Amino acid sequence: MRIIVLNGPNLNFLGIREVGVYGTSGYEELVSSIKEKAEKMGIQVDVYQRNSEGELIDLIQQAYHEKAEGIIINPGAYTHYSYALHDALASVSMPKVEVHLSNIHKREAFRHVSVTAPACDGQIAGLGFLGYQLAMEAIMEHYEKRD
Repeated sequence: MRIIVLNGPNLNFLGIREVGVYGTSGYEELVSSIKEKAEKMGIQVDVYQRNSEGELIDLIQQAYHEKAEGIIINPGAYTHYSYALHDALASVSMPKVEVHLSNIHKREAFRHVSVTAPACDGQIAGLGFLGYQLAMEAIMEHYEKRD
């Protein structure tokens, strides 16, 4: 099984930006925790971070063409206004889980609405790095229930 993890704008600045919201752990620690969990689960995971909306769309399409079994996406600020990301996610038929490190529903009002979540099978918010691990488990369980 292969899962693609996509992180949007400014996620590479974890540990630097808004430490009161996102904590002091850096992006490399996030990637390590994702890869460690994937290894324990026996799945292949490719993790990408892009600040560009178009590059994220390209990676979604690449996941489709390369027949990945699932996508985990943290669209960052694109969550709240990128209909292009929504459309790209909606166009691929594989399990997709939207993840947010912070609880977007407890933050500024503009963060309460996700235009990308309706194109996903689920959303996990506010659980920090654990959210990515739970998303991997959800995708794995999707395939186990199918068999």
